[in-house]
Amino acid sequence: MNYNRTFAELEKKAVKWWPKELEATVAAESVIPKLIATQDRFISILKLSGDNPHQVFDVLQASGMSANLFLKHLVILADYGGELIKRLGREFTETFAIDPVTNRRVMQYVFREKTEVYEFQVLPINGLGNAKLDIDGVSITKVVPLSPLHKDLIMILLYGATSDVAHLAALEKCEIGILLGDEIAIDKYVREKYLYVSRITTGANTNSLGQIAQTYVLETLRGFLTQDYQLTRNGSIILNGYDKSDGMPFDIVVQKNGKKIGIEVSFQVTTNSVIERKSGQAENRFKLMNENGSWIAYVIDGAGNFQRSSAIRNICNFSDCTVAYSKEEIAILANFIQEKLND
Repeated sequence: MNYNRTFAELEKKAVKWWPKELEATVAAESVIPKLIATQDRFISILKLSGDNPHQVFDVLQASGMSANLFLKHLVILADYGGELIKRLGREFTETFAIDPVTNRRVMQYVFREKTEVYEFQVLPINGLGNAKLDIDGVSITKVVPLSPLHKDLIMILLYGATSDVAHLAALEKCEIGILLGDEIAIDKYVREKYLYVSRITTGANTNSLGQIAQTYVLETLRGFLTQDYQLTRNGSIILNGYDKSDGMPFDIVVQKNGKKIGIEVSFQVTTNSVIERKSGQAENRFKLMNENGSWIAYVIDGAGNFQRSSAIRNICNFSDCTVAYSKEEIAILANFIQEKLND
């Protein structure tokens, strides 16, 4: 069997996009790109919501944006994540007072230099958290209508900083409500916040998606190989001639009978520099591995990677086995492993 594919042969087998069984998992790690993509719509809603403190609900519904997505934007801007939301749920009754007339809890806040009172429609409830609000990773892809619970949280995230209890529930950053209707101020505030958020999350997001890709390959290989094959995630192989004593690192190392194969995994839907780095190292790693009686294999796929054709061609030239990112292709990698390690 031909394990050493050319670029053209590999691209014919490529799936380019995340497999169906991983879509929910990837969505959970891809919230920030979705928020960046809908940022302009979110800003427009805020710009059109300055007439009264509740106008944002009418504008949101007219915009067609999902309530959970709008809420997630506010959560990111206020830096009020899952743990703080849970804490708010636990401490709600100690934070917000009861209106003696309606017997409901209320929040006093300021809008346009005037004190307003918001009467909570649902809160407090048990188990308040991201899942209940449909703002966890998997749920954020769903279209969710505006509910009384969403309204309660939106009001807190918009105006909490101006309330008389801001200090009790870490609401100091829930401040964007004071800018509603001010187009210039909103634009500046949101874009600057997101610039900061994207800087600190892009690297983490790329790393998380890389881990998902590795896990899929590892678990699929385990299904094809018997238990006498030892598979190590983020392993290394000690090599003569390699300058680091702890060995050459690989996403996955497979060994049996004292023989070893190092596997590198790269799946990128959007283009980035990771594949270029792997390409730059490919020739030296290939030579050292083969000289030491070991083999190197690559699982490469994703529309972004195939935009870097010269990098992939170079990897194909310096690889013992190159496959794409599907169960059928990983089965071919398993065959390669069995052939080499059983000799």
